[in-house]
Amino acid sequence: MGHRNNVTEFVLLGLTQDPSAQTALFVMFLLIYIVTVLGNLLIVVTVLTSPSLGSPMYFFLANLSLLDALYSTVFSPKLLKDLLSDRKTISFSACMGQIFTEHLFAGVEIFLLVAMAYDRYVAICKPLRYLTIMNRKVCILFLVVSWTGGFSHSVIQLAFAYSLPFCGPNIIDHFLCDMYPLLELVCTDTYLIGLTVVASSGANCMDLYPLLISYGIILTSLKTHSQEGRRKALSTCGSHITVVVLFFVPCIFMYVRPVSTFPFDKFIAIFYTLVTPMLNPLIYTLRNSEIHNSMRKLWCKNLTMQRSCYKL
Repeated sequence: MGHRNNVTEFVLLGLTQDPSAQTALFVMFLLIYIVTVLGNLLIVVTVLTSPSLGSPMYFFLANLSLLDALYSTVFSPKLLKDLLSDRKTISFSACMGQIFTEHLFAGVEIFLLVAMAYDRYVAICKPLRYLTIMNRKVCILFLVVSWTGGFSHSVIQLAFAYSLPFCGPNIIDHFLCDMYPLLELVCTDTYLIGLTVVASSGANCMDLYPLLISYGIILTSLKTHSQEGRRKALSTCGSHITVVVLFFVPCIFMYVRPVSTFPFDKFIAIFYTLVTPMLNPLIYTLRNSEIHNSMRKLWCKNLTMQRSCYKL
């Protein structure tokens, strides 16, 4: 299949054509984006400035929060701009860039969630060796592997998308560029390409199985812990399992299926690109007393500094 491309831009149909609905969606998504960025950055700043949050668990949490802020920023500004525009277009190069960054951050997050599951396994099942096993070098190695795995996955997706022959139709019934909507515009048979995309994306989604196995082992080992130990472990693991479910269920629904598009794909995409990054900081901080105390100290410290500046 030679590379034939007569398309320089794509027209996005967006979520709706109703002006009043677009205004309401703009306000809602703007609030979601602001909460997402501020909430995730607050966690990053809290972890970086609090000596009590120096454990590997919070190291991974800070990286996950930074990743969620970046992931949301890939899509939200463009979506907000399009909701105020009559003609919603995206250049071919920008479309390819959106595909690359989407799969990059999603791929990194999958590997990071696996690393966080392993961290919880070591902390609960091997507590006496926890700091020895999960030392700083191991944490950084997990982070490097996560970015390397996400980058490799996104390069494969970009290579497939860039090689597709577009020779006419350029209207995408979506608010973002993604592989399945793009395959509908290709002027050749996409059966084999679709299988490859499903295999590549589905392989990442299948990382859910080692996560389930690790948490199965953790829950089994909790039988030997005290009631207080079980409560604390279940609280931490419960937050992580909730985030895993929110991330992987849409992933499996979108990519572990035959190549086709459905009308509700847009709403699923909204959930995993906008809503999930906003919920993650709330889920991790809702019942975590250590983060609550660190945020309170950070807030009080800032207020004290402000009062000192006013007195000067």
